Amino acid sequence: MDEDISIINTNTRNEKIKNFFIHNKKKIISGLSFIVIFLISYFAFGEYQDRKKIKISDSFNTITINYSESNKEKTAKDLIKIVNEKNSTYSPLSLYFIIDNKLIDERKTINELFDVIIDKTSLDKEIKNLNIYKKALYNADDSNESDLLDILNPLIKSESVWKSHALYLMAEYFYSKNELQKSKEFFNQIVNLENANQEIKLESQKRLNRDLSE
Repeated sequence: MDEDISIINTNTRNEKIKNFFIHNKKKIISGLSFIVIFLISYFAFGEYQDRKKIKISDSFNTITINYSESNKEKTAKDLIKIVNEKNSTYSPLSLYFIIDNKLIDERKTINELFDVIIDKTSLDKEIKNLNIYKKALYNADDSNESDLLDILNPLIKSESVWKSHALYLMAEYFYSKNELQKSKEFFNQIVNLENANQEIKLESQKRLNRDLSE
């Protein structure tokens, strides 16, 4: 008797499963198709991204190796293209090469390229902060107080490892303008900063003792 009941239950369960697949066949096929398409797209996109990275890497290496004074303008144009690719490695390196070799004189253009790196390129947080600091360094000689602070405020108001560098840049900026009280305030912030770069902290203390003591 128990065996007969077990057989009936098994048959009933099998019938339910069969009916479920019959009534939901379209949904199941659509779901499986979506999963297959998603997996194919995911791996195809990954392969495309890998090929793109290799292409950008090869292009950057070729451009920089072949650079000379005679092809300065072409080198700048080619490197700007790489900056606009928004590649986390080679876009910043392209901008650094442009700046280091003075391929572009227009400050506005360089700042626009910095903005592509900082605002539109996917970077590790501290690499992004490094580029904010580099932008400030680039502009320090020709910026007014307000513009320089606008650039550096994301670092000054953060706990970034580049915060003490930003404070030091502002301290030196005000010192060069003979605004000694403002300079002193920024040096003091560094000295009192818990996670300040130790070399910068030591140098700040020296500057306070040597040049800004009352």
